Amino acid sequence: MNIKKLTGSAEVARDFWLLLIIGGLYTLSVSLSNTFVNIYLWKQSGQFIHIALYNLTIFIIQPLAFYCAGKLASKVDRVFALRIGVTTLGLFYIAVLIAGEHAIRYYFFLGVLLGIGYGFYWLAFNLLIFEITEPETRDFFNGTLGIITSFAGIAGPMIAGFTISRMFQDKGYVVIFCISLALFALAVVASLFLHRREVPGTYAVFHVLRERKYNDGWRRITLAHFFQGLREGSFMFVISIYVFIVTNSELALGTYGMLNSFVSFVAYYIASRFIKKEHRKKFILIGGLMLFLSVALIVFRLTYTNFLIYAACIAIAYPILLVPYGSMTYDIIGKAKDIKARRVEYIVVREWFLYAGRIASVLSFIVMITLFELKVAIPAFLLIFGAGHACIYPIVKGIQDTSQTETKPSVQVAKEGDELPGGKG
Repeated sequence: MNIKKLTGSAEVARDFWLLLIIGGLYTLSVSLSNTFVNIYLWKQSGQFIHIALYNLTIFIIQPLAFYCAGKLASKVDRVFALRIGVTTLGLFYIAVLIAGEHAIRYYFFLGVLLGIGYGFYWLAFNLLIFEITEPETRDFFNGTLGIITSFAGIAGPMIAGFTISRMFQDKGYVVIFCISLALFALAVVASLFLHRREVPGTYAVFHVLRERKYNDGWRRITLAHFFQGLREGSFMFVISIYVFIVTNSELALGTYGMLNSFVSFVAYYIASRFIKKEHRKKFILIGGLMLFLSVALIVFRLTYTNFLIYAACIAIAYPILLVPYGSMTYDIIGKAKDIKARRVEYIVVREWFLYAGRIASVLSFIVMITLFELKVAIPAFLLIFGAGHACIYPIVKGIQDTSQTETKPSVQVAKEGDELPGGKG
């Protein structure tokens, strides 16, 4: 595709390819290592409480980073915010490598780094996609990045699992984390060639937050994101640790991740092609119930086979839920008051509610494992909080349909609902 011809600018064309390269490097890095960071820390601690506190730190810091990144992007420069994100993510892997077998001692510091990195990277990256791409090039950009994301999600966990399982002690973890660090270093270098995008203006997050009082659709969507976070917050790390406990094999965990990503890739493609706007709420209900019922596979009988079936089930259920749910969310935001001037603020507030749910999830998990024995606390927690996505339908069913467009086909594997840590974190 001749991007220069479509955009009419060599500068824009160069930024287009640089942003695609940065997105690809990020995706490759996190697909290799993110699942295994929790396992690396688990092997040092063996305590769920430490892993929970590490993830809680990430979830607390990330929405704060979103706010700061949004302020920076609105008043100073989007590219600078992106650069802070990828640089901080690189520093995270440097810290893990330096700490080595004592990394668990510094879980709070590591969580802060990862939360800052994720927050700045994702907010700036999404804004730059909108600004650098045009209607004629946006589908090509998203489609290409989606292919990279899908390939990395399928191959990354398997490659990492194989590498770690074949090397002595924790040498494999060092190799994988070094590769991730190198990929982020390349992303930092690539970001230096992006042209600055200064957009001075006001930043009114709390104005958008107050808009929930007057916009019923916006209020319902933000509340739904809170319940979405209730499941994701703890499932993101509990499930991967459970798989490792059952198998004691990084290769088995990598296979689990590969199966989940492959089925998810196919399911997202099919869902985005065939789910029509008039059936969105029906599929949100079906997807939410499937996710809730799938928990039974891993609560009553812990076997690797059950986990593989579970991986395939949620890989089908998430697209059924998230494709129509995501379209509905952006329809509501697109119709919201002052959206042209407050696009950044609406995204930040949406993320706040998602992460409020994730924080509540991890705090509840900590309370349960503190008060009760693990063999009782964890299954009970999974059954209760596994219903998070099933609560979305009762909340959004009252939203009036304001959609004017069909959902476009996509090959990108969405990461918002992934129960293997990755993507947005």
